[in-house]
Amino acid sequence: MRAPATLRGRLSLVALATTAIWVAVLTAVFNAELGAHLRGQADDLVRTRAVAVAATMEARPDGRIVEREPADDRALDVGIWIYQGARAIQRPSASSALQGRADRLAGSGTAFTDTPEPHAFRLYALPVMAGDRQVGTVVASVGLDAYRFTARSALAGSIGLCVLLLAGIYLVTRTVVGRALRPVGRMSAQAAEWSEHGTARRFGAGGHLAELAGLAGNLDQLLDRQAAMLRHERQLTAELSHELRTPLARITAETDWLTARPRDADDRRTSHEAIADAAAQMQRICETLLSEARTRAGQVPGRCVVDDVARALAERSREEHPEAPPVTVVGDGATVGVPAALVERILTPLLDNARRYAVHRITVESARRPGGVLVAVADDGRGVPGTVGAAVFEAGRRAHPDDGHDGAGLGLPLARRLARSAGGDITLAPTPGGARFVVALPAG
Repeated sequence: MRAPATLRGRLSLVALATTAIWVAVLTAVFNAELGAHLRGQADDLVRTRAVAVAATMEARPDGRIVEREPADDRALDVGIWIYQGARAIQRPSASSALQGRADRLAGSGTAFTDTPEPHAFRLYALPVMAGDRQVGTVVASVGLDAYRFTARSALAGSIGLCVLLLAGIYLVTRTVVGRALRPVGRMSAQAAEWSEHGTARRFGAGGHLAELAGLAGNLDQLLDRQAAMLRHERQLTAELSHELRTPLARITAETDWLTARPRDADDRRTSHEAIADAAAQMQRICETLLSEARTRAGQVPGRCVVDDVARALAERSREEHPEAPPVTVVGDGATVGVPAALVERILTPLLDNARRYAVHRITVESARRPGGVLVAVADDGRGVPGTVGAAVFEAGRRAHPDDGHDGAGLGLPLARRLARSAGGDITLAPTPGGARFVVALPAG
């Protein structure tokens, strides 16, 4: 049989099966006890009749049996056989099968026996003694039809009562379980509604039954995580807007400059290169976001040598910003389990900050550690003020708002978000001069 699809159905079925087993045991015990009691009554009756008849018998020393007839012995003579030795001196009117069974009891000691169906009788043989010698036998019988009818009626009635009882228990159990699970359904519907509309309502720990308090807490945690995810997604949208705004603005400006008036070939080539560079930058941003999304979705990440990525970024910085301090890469060729595009997007905001504030040098150092790789980006510039500290990773927070830079303070938050999505992190490390950011990434 297929199990019910609902919890109420399964609980009701379990209750029904348990009750059915218990009721079946009780019914079997009851009917067994009733059958034994009825059999005992039949035995007592047939024994009493045999003893009563034997009381009217007198055994002579010569082996003869003399019956003292009472005033009215018709009740005693029904179903009574009297034997002197093996010879019957009194026989009632009975079937041949019953007569034969009684004859086989003649001369035996005390014994019980039954005749087969359809009309069963219980027979009892009581010896008639002369001293220590058996000279005769009294055999009494009683019909078992009435007793067996009573036993069968009781069995049928108990079975019918069991069926009605089980049906009632099943219906009551379904009703009770359904009402007990009704608060769970309401809480589920409320959680779905609250999650859909993004409300701040929660179930709370109070006002619930003990069994539902844990469910309420778990639902509140789920709603909190969903709300946090929504906040993170909104923050990511803002970060993306900032990251894509600069190359898009450059493309727009170059396009407007080209269409404002006719340009010579060199000007057009320069503008086209600028547009291509901005488009390539936007493509890298999109590829990085896809890599970050795949990493969060649990897909197998790529691998790369972090020093190679850092050298490529240093070369690009030297070409795009020849006036900035050079970037020195120091490492032992450590491999990280993160795609190169994602490592590039993590290091780019750090190198941009270092280039913006560095005076003489920018250093990228990588070192292996158990289970991962540490990449440090350091500069000898103004550093991060102590009043800001780790808050520099908050969206919209800038260490030096008056430095003339038009950024929105979203580069470092995005870099940390990408690092954490890859199983790593970014921290601000203390340093005597300048700033030092340490990126922890998983080993390849």
